[in-house]
Amino acid sequence: VQLQASGGGLVQAGDSLRLSCAASGGTFGEYVMAWFRQAPGKEREFVAAVSWYFDTIYTDSLKGRFTISRDNPKNTVYLQMDSLKPEDTAVYYCAASRASFSQWPYEYVIWGQGTQVTVSS
Repeated sequence: VQLQASGGGLVQAGDSLRLSCAASGGTFGEYVMAWFRQAPGKEREFVAAVSWYFDTIYTDSLKGRFTISRDNPKNTVYLQMDSLKPEDTAVYYCAASRASFSQWPYEYVIWGQGTQVTVSS
């Protein structure tokens, strides 16, 4: 499967943004889908994941502001980001795993190209 992330941009603090990640070339429902992010000079960080059965996990610091969802008929996973802060500035990556529902990047073998989110203060 191939992943194409979109929806990033430049927003102001307090704004909302919805990222999309469209999958192609595989059976979308067979994959756990996740979002990670990487800020300049920092390691890649787990954001959220949604399982085959629509269970979700989030990194604790983002709970309540970020929401992950998936639409299997559209082969798309979303990340709704509300009340954005300057520290949310990063490149956001979507990723897929057939085998694991986890927060660890090494469990995800398929990655999209990333979409830049910049939050100004």
